[in-house]
Amino acid sequence: MTEANTNARAQQLKALHEAPEILSVVNVWDAISARTIAALPETQAIATAGHSIAASYGYADGTMPLDVALDGVKRIVDAVDHPVTADLDDGYDNPAETIRRAIAIGVVGANVEDRLRPFDEAVSRVQAIISAAAAEGIPFQLNARTDAIARGGDRPIEESIQDAIARGRAFLDAGASLVFVPGAMTREVIEPLVEGLGQGKLSVIGAPGALPAAELQALGVARVSYGPFTQRVALRALQDLASDLYGSGVIPSDTPALN
Repeated sequence: MTEANTNARAQQLKALHEAPEILSVVNVWDAISARTIAALPETQAIATAGHSIAASYGYADGTMPLDVALDGVKRIVDAVDHPVTADLDDGYDNPAETIRRAIAIGVVGANVEDRLRPFDEAVSRVQAIISAAAAEGIPFQLNARTDAIARGGDRPIEESIQDAIARGRAFLDAGASLVFVPGAMTREVIEPLVEGLGQGKLSVIGAPGALPAAELQALGVARVSYGPFTQRVALRALQDLASDLYGSGVIPSDTPALN
C-alpha cells in the first residue's frame, strides 16, 4: 500500500471517529472474515480482534508474538479497501516501533492497552505511539485502552471510573483519538465516563448484556466494537453445524458461497 493510500484511510477513520454517529466496528480475525464483513454496505471500517487472531494461530490471548500479530493483521489489511484499526495488545516491548511497523503494512488505527501500568509509564507509552505516528506523517487513530475497570479488582467501581477518567484524559492530552474502557457496559458507568472524557471520546465493547448501539450513541459514546465475541459466535455456529452433521443433518441448501 502506498503512503498516500495509508494517509487517505487514516483520514477516513479520523472522520468516522469524529462524526456524531457512533462507529460500530465488527471485529475480524483473518482475510475471509474481513472480506465477509467488508462486503456489507453498512461497513465503514474494519477492526481486528487480537484475541481472535491469537486463537487462530494457537496462542492464548496476550501471548502472541509481535511478528505473528502483524502477519495476521497484514493479511486483513491486504484483503479489504476499508481503513483497518488493529488490536495490538499492550504495544509490546517498544510501542513506538510496533506502531511504525503497523503503519508500514497499512494499519491506520490501533487499540493499545495500558494493563493498569503505573500512571506515568502508561502515559509515556501513549506519547511514544503518537510521536512515532507523527514522524510517519499519518493521522494515526489511537484508541487508547485503559484497564482501570477491567483490572480494577475489588476496589469500588467509583474509584475505577475516576481512575479511567484520569488516565483517559492524560491519553487524550497526549494525542490519543479515543479512550477505550472495557467493562463500561451500563448507563451508570458510561454516563460519568462520557462526562469526564467528553462527548465523542469514549470507546466501549459490546459484550453480551451491553447496551445497544443506538443507546450508546445517545449517551455520547463514539465507538463500539465486539472483540472476541464475533469469533465465538462463528465458532458456535460451526460447532452446532458439526453436531448436526454428525447426526442426520446435511449442509443447508441456502448456504451462501462467502468463501
